[in-house]
Amino acid sequence: MTISSATPEMRWSDAGGLQAIELHAVHKHFGSVQAVRGVDMTISPGEIVAILGPNGAGKTTTIDMILGLSQPTSGAVSVFGMQPRQAITKGLISAVMQTGGLLKDLTVGETVEYTASLFARRQTVHDVLSRAGIEGIADRRVGKCSGGEQQRLRFAMALVSDPELLALDEPTTGMDVEGRRSFWAAIRKDAEQGRTVLFATHYLEEADAYADRIILLRHGLVVADGTAAQIKAMAAGRTVRATLPGATEDMLRGIPGADTAEVRGETVLVHATDSDAVARYLLTNTAARDLEITARGIEEAFLALTGDETEPASGAPSTGALS
Repeated sequence: MTISSATPEMRWSDAGGLQAIELHAVHKHFGSVQAVRGVDMTISPGEIVAILGPNGAGKTTTIDMILGLSQPTSGAVSVFGMQPRQAITKGLISAVMQTGGLLKDLTVGETVEYTASLFARRQTVHDVLSRAGIEGIADRRVGKCSGGEQQRLRFAMALVSDPELLALDEPTTGMDVEGRRSFWAAIRKDAEQGRTVLFATHYLEEADAYADRIILLRHGLVVADGTAAQIKAMAAGRTVRATLPGATEDMLRGIPGADTAEVRGETVLVHATDSDAVARYLLTNTAARDLEITARGIEEAFLALTGDETEPASGAPSTGALS
C-alpha cells in the first residue's frame, strides 16, 4: 500500500524550518479502549526513527494518525506544519505497508509505471527500480515475485513521488539478510539527502543498527525516547570491565555509582547505572587498566522497558523520555 498524492506546490526546501512530525498531548480512544494516552513526539527532517513496542502498545494507531488515516480524540498532529491529509495532498508523505496494494498480473515495471502516472511530479521508473534494487526483475509478474521482492516493489512505488516523509511498516519482512542490508543502505542514502523515515519493526536489531532514534511505546505512552545506546543504558545500566589485581568485591561495592560487583581473578566487573562515574573512579583512584564499558543488548532493553504487566493509570504521563 502506498499513500501519496502529489502536486508541485511545496517541498521541504520551502517549508521554512518546520519539524517533520509533531504530536502534542495526543489521545486516541476506541470506545472504552484508550489506545494512545497523551503522546508527545517531535521528529526532525532527515531523521530515521523507529517506533517500537509490544502488541497493543499504540504503534499502529500512532502511525495511522500521522498518516491521516484516523483522527486523534484530542491533541494535535502535524506533518511539516500542516494537517496530515494536507501533507499527503501535497505529495510530502508516502507509506510502505506490509501487505496489500499489488496487482499480481502486472509486471514489476508496469506496476511502478502505473503508480508514476498518478503524480504530476515524479521520479523516473528506472531510477526508483534501481534504488529499490529490483531493476533486474522489471519484466517479472508481481505474482511470481518472492515476499521480499514484493516488499521492495512497495518501496519503489513509495519513492516515485519523491516524498519528504517515508513511513514504513515492517519494511524488510520476507527479505533475506543481504536484501535487508541493501535495503537499509538505500534508506540511509535517502535520509542523508533530507528525507525523513519513520518505521515500525519487530526486528529489534534493525532499530539498533539503523535508527537515529528509538521511541518505545507501552500502553499508549512513550516510555523512552533516545538513541539505541541511551535506550540500552537506561534500561539496564552498563557494565564496567577492567583488569585490577588484588581487588575485592567489598572494595568495589564502595565505588560511587556501583550497583553490583564481581571479581574474576584479576578481572573486575562492576554493574552501574552511572558507568562513567565508576570508570572515572577506577582510572583515578586505583591501578585499573584495560577498561571497557559495555551495555546490554536492545532486546533486553526492550523487555525491561515494555514488559511491565501492570497497566498505568488512565491519563498517566509518559516517563523515562531521554530527549
